Amino acid sequence: MLVPLVGVVVLTVVVTRSRVAEAASAARAEAAVRALAELDTARSGVEQEILPTLALAVIEDPAVASALGLPASVLDAQRQQAEATQAIARGVTDEALVSAGRSSYGADAAVAAADRVAEVRRSADDLTLELEAIYLQYLGVSTELMHAQRGAASAASAEGVSASTLRAIQDVGLVAELATTASRQMPLFLGALLGDGGGDSMIGSRLARETGWLAYTDALDQMDDLSQPALRRQWASARDSSVVASLDAVLTPTDAELPVLSVPEMVPLMFQSAARDALYTGLVDDAAGRAQSSAAADREHATERRTATLLLGLGVLLAAALGALYLGRTVSRSLGLLADQAGQVSRGELVEVEVGGPREVRTVSTALGSAVASLRRIQDQARAVARGDLSNALLDEPLPGPLGEVVHASVRQIVSSVRQREELQSALAHQAAHDPLTELPNRAQALQLTASALFRGQRSGSMTGLLFVDLDGFKGVNDTHGHACGDAVLREVAGRLRDTVRAGDVVCRLGGDEFVVLVEPVEAEGDLLDLAERLIAAAREPITAGGHVVRIGASVGIAVSRDASTVADVLFAEADAATYRAKRQGRGRAEVFDEALRAQLATRAELEDAIAHGLTHGEMELAYQPVVDVSSGRLTGYEALIRWQRPGHGLVPPDSFIPVAEGSRLICELDRWVLLEATRQLAEWRRTRPVDPGAPEPTVAVNISGRHLADRQVVQDVADALAASGLPARLLVLEVTETVLVDDPSAIDNLAALRGMGTTVAIDDFGTGYTSIGQLRHMPVDTLKIDRSFIGSAEPGHEELVALMIRVAHTFGLTVVAEGVEEPAQLARLLADGCDRAQGYLLHRPLSAADA
Repeated sequence: MLVPLVGVVVLTVVVTRSRVAEAASAARAEAAVRALAELDTARSGVEQEILPTLALAVIEDPAVASALGLPASVLDAQRQQAEATQAIARGVTDEALVSAGRSSYGADAAVAAADRVAEVRRSADDLTLELEAIYLQYLGVSTELMHAQRGAASAASAEGVSASTLRAIQDVGLVAELATTASRQMPLFLGALLGDGGGDSMIGSRLARETGWLAYTDALDQMDDLSQPALRRQWASARDSSVVASLDAVLTPTDAELPVLSVPEMVPLMFQSAARDALYTGLVDDAAGRAQSSAAADREHATERRTATLLLGLGVLLAAALGALYLGRTVSRSLGLLADQAGQVSRGELVEVEVGGPREVRTVSTALGSAVASLRRIQDQARAVARGDLSNALLDEPLPGPLGEVVHASVRQIVSSVRQREELQSALAHQAAHDPLTELPNRAQALQLTASALFRGQRSGSMTGLLFVDLDGFKGVNDTHGHACGDAVLREVAGRLRDTVRAGDVVCRLGGDEFVVLVEPVEAEGDLLDLAERLIAAAREPITAGGHVVRIGASVGIAVSRDASTVADVLFAEADAATYRAKRQGRGRAEVFDEALRAQLATRAELEDAIAHGLTHGEMELAYQPVVDVSSGRLTGYEALIRWQRPGHGLVPPDSFIPVAEGSRLICELDRWVLLEATRQLAEWRRTRPVDPGAPEPTVAVNISGRHLADRQVVQDVADALAASGLPARLLVLEVTETVLVDDPSAIDNLAALRGMGTTVAIDDFGTGYTSIGQLRHMPVDTLKIDRSFIGSAEPGHEELVALMIRVAHTFGLTVVAEGVEEPAQLARLLADGCDRAQGYLLHRPLSAADA
């Protein structure tokens, strides 16, 4: 009898201690729930600081007023409102952090969060951080507090609380997650509204906003799992409130572009967001209060059970002894083994779970074994995705239970995303290598294909041919019938060229109306000439496009790689040179690149090198031709004209080297040098030789080539020249030919940007291109320069035409400059016609800087 009695006494002591521990555990759970509520209050306060802090950072930005067009009074009102909101949020945050810091749960996280919040506030107040950095640092503090919340919730759940308390704690977690995701919607929405939507930025990123919204909607769905009826009713009331419904309707991402909202329209949204966050925070507080109450009830119940256990232990000595013996031999061993296996699984070791012991232990072991089996399947699916085996049947096998459905849906989404990425990469590779209009390989792909063909020819010893096809008369199609008709013609020509060549030959479109045909191998040059004639005949056939029947032609240049040493760029240049000769000799014909053309190319290359050398070694200089007022004869400005003093050759005429430079990127380098030198010279004159009072302040005109004007870099080049010289933009005149404005729409955009900087824009050589007088009203120009061919012409009607140009230009508010004035009679006619300014040999020849 002594053995079971001693055993029961011991058991009674143990059970009593267990009840005492249970009561202490319930008390700790209550403290953990209280800490959970305090940490959530702190986290909510941190989240509430984000919007006003970001708003103040934006308002303090000097560029905001000009960007938004708001008066200072409006910005001051918004600043005061944001500062008041920020002060309230900071007070709530500080109070909650102090309270949480006194708790036994989450105290370290609260102290660390307080330090980080103080640091973020200092950086935000000093404006030393970018908007995204402020947002991310606040978000980091909130995330740390959220992790601390989860730790407190886990600590409370681990204390062996009742099922109702556990559900109440879980309800707190659900409501806290909703409040967290909801509070992050407005910064992401405003960032997307004010940002550009792209790049790697988080604030303003469409992906960040949509991801945040997805987290919020997931949290909304999880609210259906609330266990407490009263909390569910409170949630239903909050969910159906006008504040939540109207704000969620605004923040819901759609495929449409975000609306353009003014600051007065954004402020109510911010208040609605604050009201919704306060509503959700109230839900968290209520849920936490219920959880605390439940934990307190658990503590009281545990105390009662401790007392009852002492009484019950005295009455069941024998049963207790037998029970102790039974547990010692069966349950303990099985539970110990199960606990060891569960510990291994928690460490990521997917071990085999042994099933044995009492029924309950066997049930738990079976459940743990099923969980391990599911984890193994997830592991196998992850390995299949990692090695790219997207067709593996394992990926289509669903996993059991709601969690399995979520995991399996995630796996399917990952597989779908990987497949879409592969398809997109394939499509992008195709787009990068093909012309979107004709679906032919583009210039870059043509160069690569030609380089590969030359390499194969080098290994096999065979010849490779390249036919450069340039359409004749295509510009007239665009000018007469429009670009839509021109596009249809290009597609038809592309199809005809494909149908004409051999199966192994490749047709590519370089751009505009230029095509190339890569032929390999080539048996004889005569075969290439025959093919060229067939291509010319195919292009010559009438084409029906856009309801019009049009006729065009083609000129073909042929280049052949014979010695296996030609590179792709050289072969292209040779074919292009041959095409140029075909056009020069009458069009509609084919020409083969020969030694004469090779010599021309060599000469051209030598001249390009010499121009580049002259630019870097000070051989270029500027001459300045005065521009005078026709009525008063007073100087109004200069036109800067480039001159080249080439060593060993003397003064090289511009007509001899400018066309060569225009055929390459050298013309842009020449333009940059002229811009820098001309603006520097005029700025120096302004400093050293002040203008007489009442006299017009002289300007300097610089010619900008068509190639340079079509390049987006031209805007920066002009800005750099003005910045380097300090010359006011209004004194710089940029002269462009009218053909550039007609041929290249991008040039119009760049010219408008330059004019927006304050420079003056002039159309040079007007009358020699295709600009209609009616187009002048829509062009971003200030001055019209009438070509010298009209000023000096004695043909009937030209004098009247000049007078008409002057009247129309004045009608559109343009200043008129006459070029090439060489006779007094010409100047007299211009004065009678009301021309504003003139330049020419009668007035002044181009002068050196010192003479000017």
